[in-house]
Order: sequence, then C-alpha cells, then structure tokens
Amino acid sequence: MAVLGITVALLVWAATLLLISIWKQIYSAWKLPPGPFPLPIIGNLFQLELKNIPRSYSRLADRYGPVFTLYLGSRRAVVLYGYKAVKEVLLEHRNEFSGRSEIPVFEVHKDAGIIFNNGPTWKDTRRFSLTTLRDYGMGKEGNEARIQREAHFLLGELRKTDGQPFDPTFLIGGGPCNVISDILFHRRFDYKDKTCLRLMSLFNENFYLLSTPWLQLYNNFSSCLRYLPGSHRKVMKNVSEIKEYAFEQVKEHLKSLDPNCPRDFTDCLLIEMEKKKQSAEPGYTLDSVAVTIADLLFAGTETTSTTLRYGLLILMKYPEIEEKLHKEIDRVIGPTRIPAIKDRLEMPYMDAVVHEIQRFINLVPSNLPHEATQDVMFRGYIIPKGTVVIPTLDSLLYDNQEFPDPEKFKPEHFLNENGKFKYSDYFKAFSAGKRVCVGEGLARMELFLFLSAILQHFNLKSLVDPKDIDLNPIAIGLGSIPPHYKLCVIPRS
Repeated sequence: MAVLGITVALLVWAATLLLISIWKQIYSAWKLPPGPFPLPIIGNLFQLELKNIPRSYSRLADRYGPVFTLYLGSRRAVVLYGYKAVKEVLLEHRNEFSGRSEIPVFEVHKDAGIIFNNGPTWKDTRRFSLTTLRDYGMGKEGNEARIQREAHFLLGELRKTDGQPFDPTFLIGGGPCNVISDILFHRRFDYKDKTCLRLMSLFNENFYLLSTPWLQLYNNFSSCLRYLPGSHRKVMKNVSEIKEYAFEQVKEHLKSLDPNCPRDFTDCLLIEMEKKKQSAEPGYTLDSVAVTIADLLFAGTETTSTTLRYGLLILMKYPEIEEKLHKEIDRVIGPTRIPAIKDRLEMPYMDAVVHEIQRFINLVPSNLPHEATQDVMFRGYIIPKGTVVIPTLDSLLYDNQEFPDPEKFKPEHFLNENGKFKYSDYFKAFSAGKRVCVGEGLARMELFLFLSAILQHFNLKSLVDPKDIDLNPIAIGLGSIPPHYKLCVIPRS
C-alpha cells in the first residue's frame, strides 16, 4: 500500500509539473506572435527539420505569417520571414534587437570579441574594429593593393597545377586567408605553410560541423547534451585551438609593441587596451583581444573562401556564363593588367554574377541569432527582453517577387533591360543594421578581384559533364556548405 501511495504521489507531482509548465508557456505567450504550441522541455523540436531548419521556417511562415514564435527547447525565439519584417527588425529596431543570442558551442568566446559577444564590451569592440579596419583599407597600403598583390601569388599557385585536377578548398582559401592575415598580423603565408593549412582546415571543418543536424540540436539543448560524445566536442576543441593561435600572436605582438608605430590591426587593438586601463569603462584584456582576432581571422577567411569555391562550381555548371565573363574581362581589362575595383563600373555582368553567386548559395541562410535587449512592442506584439530573434536572410535572397525563379542561377536578377547592373535592397547577404558583417567591404572587394583575376588567366574545366554537376549544398545549418569537387584550370592563350 505504501508503494502504491508513493507511486500515485509521484504521478500527481509529475502531472502537476507538466501542467505548470504548459500554463507558464501559455501565460508568457499571450502577447507574443503566433506559433505552434510547444511541448515542455523540447519546445517545437518536432516542427523543425534538423537537416534543413531554414526550410522549416519557410513552412511555418506560410502557416503563421512573417512574424512567429517558436520554442527552441526552453528558449523562446521570434522568427522574422520576408523583406518587410526582416528590414523592420534589423534597421528600424536596430538597437532593441542588437543583442547576440548565446551559441553554446562558442562558449569560450562568450562576452568577448565581435561575432558572439553579448557583453558590455561588444559595442566598443565593434566600433573600434570597424574604424581600424576602415583605416587599414583606405590607407597607403589599402585593401585593394593587398588583394591585387595576393592575386599574383594565387595565380602562381593555380599555374603550378599544370592543368591537372585539384581540390580548390585550401588553394583558393589561401588568398582570403593571406589578405586578412596581412591586416591582422602584417604577414602572409606560403600556400604550403603547415600553420596556414591547419588554420584553414579548422575553419573549414567547423563551418561544416556547425551546419549539421547534431550541432543544431546541441546549440538548443546544450545543458542536456554537453556531457555526451558528439561533434560538438570537436567544434569546441577547434575553437579553442584557433583562439590559442590568436593568443600566441597577441603575446608576440605585445613583446615588440611600439605604441607610436602600430604595424597592424593587432598592434592597434593592444594600444587601445593600454588606453582603456586608465578608464572606468569595461576594457580589453589579452584574452578578449585574442577572441577578437580569432573572430576576424575565421570570418575573413572561411566565408569568402567558401563563396569563391561555390562560385567556381557554379560557373563550371554554366559554361556559357563563364564565356560571357571571359569576353567582358578581355574587353575591359585585357590579358595582362591586374583587375582593379574601378573596373567594376565597366563590368556589369561580372558584378551581377558575383552578387548572384552570393544570393544563390545563401551562405548563412538564417542569419546569426539576435536577442532582444529590452521589452519591445513590435507589430502589436510584446517581445520580452532576452528573446532569441531570428531575422532570416534566405527569405530575402529567395524572394520570388524580387528574384523571379529564385531557385535558378540567373545573373539577370541583378541586370536591368539595358544590361546595366541593378541594385536590389533585398540583397542582404551580409545582414544589416548593428550586427552587419564588419568585413562586408573587404569581402565584396575580394570576390570581385579574385574571381576576375582567375577568369582573366584561366578556363575552368569540370571533371564531369556540366549538366551532371550538383549544386545542392551537402549540409544546411549555420551555413550552406558546397559539395566537395575537383577541377582543372587551363591557362588561356
């Protein structure tokens, strides 16, 4: 009888907890945007396709409208879908939604750096980084000169392939990696350098793993899953190794630092750190400087590298587009002069192709998650402080009114009836507002100059029939990951 009483008591206790949980969800959601009813603990997990969460958002937007509420485990999230809602959040409410929601796998970067920082130093770090990067891009040794110089080395490495098949992942990645390394450390790597290859391998592996279903699950249920084996441990190990590399560079810079003659971005950040020691404001530490450097090194290498690699695959799929680019390059630049940014004005087709590559590959489809910094009245709803906010970028880049046949690769999406480049405000590949990518200007420049230089000197040759090339990403999560492939580059006569 005693055992039966205990069993009944436990069942009543469990049922009571369940009812309280459900009641709390209902009570807290009465002024939130509509959305599917969440289950205790797991939230709306069953409404999400972990292999393609962006597609799940699209289906839910069809049902609940452009602003809807989801529960990612116990975390409340408001998803914005479509141009008007996303623009409203990122630009018109830029301050209220400028927080960065926690991404547990990057816990060693928490409250430091630029990308994952949601602490008191974020605004100052971002402001300083933007100003310094702009100064380094516009100075005597500007970014255009850096990229042009690196293009010579990249072309040299491509010539060494002698027309034989090769995997472009790290060869192409060496270009962006050296550009950002020159800005951060005033150094460049040989394309066979073991440290450079190791860094690119870590970046590449993390970007892939962060886009797999397990990491989508882990980042929303980390408190339950952190002690289990899985690829989240590999990502965290890689993140720590990248940070440790940045920390060693910071310490080396500190030893030889001349406050009157900064050599690179790292020196500038260290000088600012020393200035902040005299201020009552939260300042930098060597650790936070290292995280900032690690953020910029990863973002400045992997995103541009992946975009270029995906772009080359697309051009092999559509050789007629590649041929049009060759003709435009021959007409405007010729066979020997290195491409320059001024050429973009006379090369609308190349400009359109670069934009269409970024639109089509949809590199970071759901954006990095934002967070409400205060209670916000938005479209008649109340979004409480601390709510995860997801302004989806793919909903703009794949808008079928702005870009007819969005599933097709069509440079005409960015060309008017006269063949001139046509800007679209829906093009938000770098996000917008307070959390817009700090390296947007550099990335745009690199994509145009590197791609122009490669096509100026080489024809691309696929190892399979172009019609058999599959452009579908092999993983969709944080990023859209291109298929693995090899190609040949044949010198143009």
